[in-house]
Amino acid sequence: MQSVTPDLAVAVRPRAIVLLSGGLDSATCLAWACQRYTVEALSFRYGQRHHSELAAASEIARSMQVPQRVIDIDLGQLGGSALTDTSLAVPEADTDEPVNSDIPITYVPARNTVFLAYALAAAEVNEASAIVIGVNAVDYSGYPDCRPEFIRAFETLANLATRAGVSGQHLSIQTPLLTCSKAEIIRLGTALGVDYSLTVSCYQADLMGRACGRCDSCRLRAQGFKQAGLPDPTRYQ
Repeated sequence: MQSVTPDLAVAVRPRAIVLLSGGLDSATCLAWACQRYTVEALSFRYGQRHHSELAAASEIARSMQVPQRVIDIDLGQLGGSALTDTSLAVPEADTDEPVNSDIPITYVPARNTVFLAYALAAAEVNEASAIVIGVNAVDYSGYPDCRPEFIRAFETLANLATRAGVSGQHLSIQTPLLTCSKAEIIRLGTALGVDYSLTVSCYQADLMGRACGRCDSCRLRAQGFKQAGLPDPTRYQ
């Protein structure tokens, strides 16, 4: 019997690991990546003060039909951040003043470095050519590990420190939101069909994922929807 050879080979999409926190930015990144890659989402239980964002991440992954892996680590043992140490208060404000550009107490020391290291390992195991992370150098809260120079340095490290890299298989760190305002991010995600009602951005959300409306993250999110001219689906306490 004569075999039948397809006229055209089926194109294989490149693979990517997407860091998915459950917030607005990472959900937008996941939707962006799904247009370009075969995707696996990577989330972390890292000792954060609430787990509603992890529940949101799982719901977002399900809504986009993307497999998700959750990694357990405990940065809370080290302290030094209001997001992992409940003895430290999350800063709140009831004004429309700009968010302070100094490094705030909500910065988690080395968090993105640790997350990217795990994503790098996952990329090697899954033969992925990209890691996608929702860092932002415009509407961000002063975190040093959201800067372009940090991303460039980690990409250099990734290609020096891995079997894939030294074998000539370049790994890229994709930051589609790096130079976007929060309003631009929201418009992009809306165009990609992101359901922002599933996302949790608040630093101190309650068990049901309802936002406080007072922390820096809530303020940036609310300003973004206002500037985008779109309704804010955030659920507040």
